[in-house]
Amino acid sequence: MNWKHLLSAQRSGQKQQLSNEASRSAFEQDYDRIIFSHPFRKLQDKTQVHPLPEHDFVHTRLTHSLEVSSVGRSLGRRVGDVILQRHPELRTDFSLFDFGAIVSAASLTHDVGNPPFGHAGEDAISDFFKHHPTGKSLQQHVRDAEWADLITFEGNAQGFRILNKNQYGLKLTFATLGAFTKYPCPALFPDRDKKKRSQKKFGYFQSERTIFNEVTGTLQLHHVATGVTERHPLTYLVEAADDICYSIIDLEDACSLGLVQYEMAKALFENIITKSKSKVGKLDQLASRQEKIGFLRALAIGDLMDECAALFLDSEPEILAGKFNHALADLCPSKQGLKAIISLSVDQIYRARQVVEIEAAGHKVLPGLLEEFLTTGIYALENKKSRKHDNLALLLPEDIRLNIRQATDHYTMARYVVDFVSGLTDRYAISLYKKIKGFAV
Repeated sequence: MNWKHLLSAQRSGQKQQLSNEASRSAFEQDYDRIIFSHPFRKLQDKTQVHPLPEHDFVHTRLTHSLEVSSVGRSLGRRVGDVILQRHPELRTDFSLFDFGAIVSAASLTHDVGNPPFGHAGEDAISDFFKHHPTGKSLQQHVRDAEWADLITFEGNAQGFRILNKNQYGLKLTFATLGAFTKYPCPALFPDRDKKKRSQKKFGYFQSERTIFNEVTGTLQLHHVATGVTERHPLTYLVEAADDICYSIIDLEDACSLGLVQYEMAKALFENIITKSKSKVGKLDQLASRQEKIGFLRALAIGDLMDECAALFLDSEPEILAGKFNHALADLCPSKQGLKAIISLSVDQIYRARQVVEIEAAGHKVLPGLLEEFLTTGIYALENKKSRKHDNLALLLPEDIRLNIRQATDHYTMARYVVDFVSGLTDRYAISLYKKIKGFAV
């Protein structure tokens, strides 16, 4: 792989790259398009860890995504500065700000495909097609690869689908789409190696196979198998930005909510703070514990960014050769400190009662919605008449309703139904479920 191709500003449907505006690069335009998009805005009411939070400090998917984007921008610029020194031929067309803008834009969208109720929502959608009679009935109507998509809902693949849906008008550059794609492979392929980081999950549905091939072909990503490539190098920075933020900031939130004692959080942060250790003494100058934990969080994130950027640059030859397949956070010097935080998070944060309660609700709400709206889609596809399902169809957004009516096969129809249900916010999913089940009228 070479950086000239990897930094492609090509967009789908263009015959050639458009020249940059004087004030904004193509990659900065990507960021702006995402910020103003409908799918991104809905992240304000989607669960990060603590569901439907009343506490004004706790993060939602929106604030988390903005923070990941900020860290990603810094990582991209640090790495880009050195890469441009190593590859001076790139300086004619690119700057360190382009690297930062690509990683920032891709980081901003990293959770855009996540359904309501967090990861529990992904499992609820998958289980519906695996176990519910209405969901299972589709298996006889779809190909094996399509069935694998349906029984394994993947937020990363849904995100790639959203970023390439015409109605949102995003048309992001191929560099940003490549950096977004953490798992450049389909749900079903014979030789999946889950020990490889890039094949741990999957990154696109069969409905987006054509655009995936166009993007990866233009970027000239290393080909592994049919429909499978190595990662775009900047994906490692997007992943690192997410790993840094979710581990550190989930701990900060838990401390603010009283799920983790301050002294424990302080000790865990100090295990990571190495380069900035001399600054920890300033804690005594801060009045409140919230200020102190925020200060420690900032120092920890700063040191982790330094470590991950340095590791990326040290590994650049292997990354470009497609021989590096690890998360930067798993190999950085503070990896043991991060593992300690994640271990505590699993025990005391992710299994907290309020988290488990809303996840349990998700396993009731999402299958309930899928049952009703998928049946509506099947009726439309098979030209069956039903007043109930005609009415339910009217509850769908106009674009989804029209797409379902125009679908000519069960897989395409099901994808549109899943688009609708997975795109709901937590509160609206609960409200809609109550209304169509007759619990709230």
